[in-house]
Amino acid sequence: MTTQPVRATTRLRQLLAQPGCIVAPGVADAFAARLVALEGFDALYMTGFGTSLTRLGMPDVGLLTATEMIDNASRIVDASNLPLVADADTGYGNPINTRRTIRDYEKAGVAGVHLEDQTWPKRCGHLAGKRVIPIAEMVAKIKAACDARRDDDFVIISRTDAIAVEGMEAALERGERYREAGADVVFIEAPIGRPQVEQIAARFKGVPLLYNMASSGKTPDLPADELGRLGFKLAIYPNWLLLAAIPAMQNLLRELKRTGSIAELRHQVATFKQFTEVAGLPEIQVLENLYGVPDDQRASL
Repeated sequence: MTTQPVRATTRLRQLLAQPGCIVAPGVADAFAARLVALEGFDALYMTGFGTSLTRLGMPDVGLLTATEMIDNASRIVDASNLPLVADADTGYGNPINTRRTIRDYEKAGVAGVHLEDQTWPKRCGHLAGKRVIPIAEMVAKIKAACDARRDDDFVIISRTDAIAVEGMEAALERGERYREAGADVVFIEAPIGRPQVEQIAARFKGVPLLYNMASSGKTPDLPADELGRLGFKLAIYPNWLLLAAIPAMQNLLRELKRTGSIAELRHQVATFKQFTEVAGLPEIQVLENLYGVPDDQRASL
């Protein structure tokens, strides 16, 4: 009898039930997703800002559509075969729109999403200019999201951006209301400094929490083991792969523009063989052999 593979949603639930904090690197495309999988991580996160930058060349200010986000998520899932937590922004409308958003993310193979309580157009959680909707409106969205999922293991994460708008106490109150509405994980966005992080942890003892290790510098860089002791079950690292890539790409481009040659940089970059391995060429070669592709038609170096 063939054993059925464990669904990504169930795998994420199992990870959340284990001791400690899950480290989920942030990715913006299928290429980065392959890198994360090859390095042996258990889960990954689709960043909204990164998706906006890589697909539109623009910042995270509510310009992406649900269709674009879900399409990107489906490609990341296919490339990584890992449980994916995806940014679902505001649900792209009212509770009825949110229902469709959840169903479409589910069909894309995503293991869970976070929904935020900003007005539309939203902003990156670490930018100024945010506004939040009334609590009752967000509670309705969370209930709609929970009702819409066909797989009970699909993880609904409630995010509040209220710290910057209404203050810490209001954000904590919102987190409690969203948890009561059915959210599986609570995400209090952009706490400033360790005292606010500890305040969140103390308020939600026993409740799964998400920690956003953003690069803005507002939220402290705490190691995963410490986050686990505080009660955070999932830590996302939204744009760090892109941040690492930007100076490397700029360095190559500037050298090429200055000298008209890449000769001096060849030793600093991946080899073509490494490039093809990351892309999955060895897997294609195995399949070509399995299905008897003629030798003169096979992909090889």
